[in-house]
Formats: sequence, C-alpha cells, structure tokens
Amino acid sequence: MGAPVKGPLQGLKVVAIEQAVAAPFATSRLADAGADVIKIERPEGDFARGYDAVAKGQSSYFVWLNRGKTSVTLDLAGDEGKETLARLLGEADVLVQNLKRGALARLGFPVDLLKDRYPRLIVCSISGYGESGPMADRKAYDLLIQAESGLCSITGGPSEPARVGISIVDIATGATAYSAILEAILLRGVTGEGAHVSVSMFDVMADWLTVPLLNHEGGKSPTRVGMAHPSIAPYGVFTARDGTLILISVQSDREWRKLCETFLGRPELGAEPRFATNVARVANRAATDGIVADAFSRVTGDEAIAALLRADVALASVNDMAGLSTHAHLRRVTVDTPNGPVSYPAPAPVWDGESRTLGPVPTLGALES
Repeated sequence: MGAPVKGPLQGLKVVAIEQAVAAPFATSRLADAGADVIKIERPEGDFARGYDAVAKGQSSYFVWLNRGKTSVTLDLAGDEGKETLARLLGEADVLVQNLKRGALARLGFPVDLLKDRYPRLIVCSISGYGESGPMADRKAYDLLIQAESGLCSITGGPSEPARVGISIVDIATGATAYSAILEAILLRGVTGEGAHVSVSMFDVMADWLTVPLLNHEGGKSPTRVGMAHPSIAPYGVFTARDGTLILISVQSDREWRKLCETFLGRPELGAEPRFATNVARVANRAATDGIVADAFSRVTGDEAIAALLRADVALASVNDMAGLSTHAHLRRVTVDTPNGPVSYPAPAPVWDGESRTLGPVPTLGALES
C-alpha cells in the first residue's frame, strides 16, 4: 500500500442511518476521502454483517463497504436514541439514510424539520422507488430492481433471463448517491445552504438502461445474446484449438480490415460487401462469427492472443474469480478488521500515483453513544 494521501473531505462529518449495500457504498467512499462517518446501527447491527462469513469469519459485504467508519448502536424507537441522533445531526454536515419511505419522519425527523433545524445539513435519502409514485411504498432489493427495470431481460443467454452476477443496482445507486452528495457539498459552498437529495434504485437502473430502451422504442428491441454484443460484430467469445476462451471486440471497420489481414489471413474480406461495415456484419452475424471461429480453431490460445495483439484488436481472457484472484493487473489494499487484516481489490482512483490508506472496519457499537 502506498503512502497516506490526505483526504479532501477531512473535517466533514457524516451520519449514516444505513444498512445493506447501496447507502454503505456511498458512505464508504466518503470515508475513503477523509470524512468522519458515524454509522448508526440497530442494537443487533446492520443485517449485512450476517450475509456471509468468508472474510475471516465476517461478511464480505460488510468488510468491503464499512471500512473507515465508526459504529454507534442506537435504538431509534426510544427517546434516548432519538436524543443522541439529534445531537449527532447537530454536528453533522451530511445525513445519509436508506430507511423505508417515511420511516425517518415517523421517528420524529421529517425532512422539513431537518431543514429548519439544521439549515446547512445535506440529506441524502436512498430508496427503492423514490419519494412518490405508484410503487413508492414497496420493498426493494437489488435483484428485485434488476427484474422490475427489465435489466434481467437483456442479461444472460437466449433461453432465459438472468441476474447480473454482482449487486449492480445497489452499487450503481451508491455511486450515484456519492456523486450527488459531492455536488450538494459544492453547492453548499456557494449558497451556504444544505439540500435534500433523493436517489431511487429504480431511477438509477432506468437511467442506465437508456440505450436498450431507446432501441426498443425505435423498433429494435434488444434480445439476450450471452457474451456477444447486440449491435456490434464481431464482438463475442471464441474458442481456440486448446479450449482457451477469448473475447474479442472489433469496434470499427478499420479494425475489421486489420483483423482480416493479420489474424484471419483473408484481407479480401475487409472490402466484401457482406462484411465491410458493422451494419453489414451484424446483419450477417452468423457468417461473420463463423469465419472468425474457424480462424480461432486453428491456433492455440497463446498464439491467438499474440496474433490479435499484433493486429491491435481489443481482447480479453474469459476469467473466473480464481483468475481475478491471481491476476497480474489486480491492485490490492489490506484493511484492518476486528478479526484481522483482509486483502481485497483497491478502490479505482489513484491520486498522484499514491493509494489512500483506508480506515479499519468497525466493531459493532465501538463508539459509545
């Protein structure tokens, strides 16, 4: 791990009434940037603490998303818990919460009251379906939104819908909330006033699904094509002679001509009308892929990769988690946890060539309220 890098959010105080994944993702990034994040947990703890026990007997989700925070246990149904929360909010710059819609108000902290009492406070509310609309009161979890938004309908192979293999909705929502909070912090620097930002999981995923939605509404409803690309060819997985799986992506007609010349050994295909343009190659996908598959079948994986690199064709090995675990390009960080240090992938941003030092994962209720 590199030398410590001073966080740009040092001095910022965040109260997080959070559980599961989306809100903890957002606040973990605030903590990484130096903010003092106080995580409010019910006496039994964030239920994500019990999702699994693979990280030295602790939940992988919790270890990943709660580094650098301080845990405080509060019973918000009781007067003492409410008084403590009010005190913490009086010192806070940001409140992040993903309680059920209306739950914060029922606890005695409606947004209008927060705005009057703490005019500089930035409140970020994360929910499944937002503050209004016909489904606002529904429970929502990652896979439910994957299904409801239509994401599953374009994921997987032709036979049936599938889930994305990670909590993509939660992660996308957390990242969206994080960017919105940063915008609100910048705005407060200009106006001196806080803000209430509402981020819904459904809205986030609908936004991310704009391209397939516009294709559907334009008369070209997308179908499931596994690891192929619905509108680019050749873009998919091919099998080398030794069984190695390689994904290639040809993004332009120039790249196609280079592939024909250097890898396929058939430069004339670069100008043939059936294949000369991407539109033509997609229309003749079976023939296009068949030609490429035949070339792959004649060489080993290593030979294919070497030839594709010479042709400057984008490619990837089709890895699994074992492959990622030992990947030469994987950057790691080590985070202290109550059960000892845990190593996992480093956050993507690298600041002036240095990695930030990440704070430890908190023990439940480590900070006395």
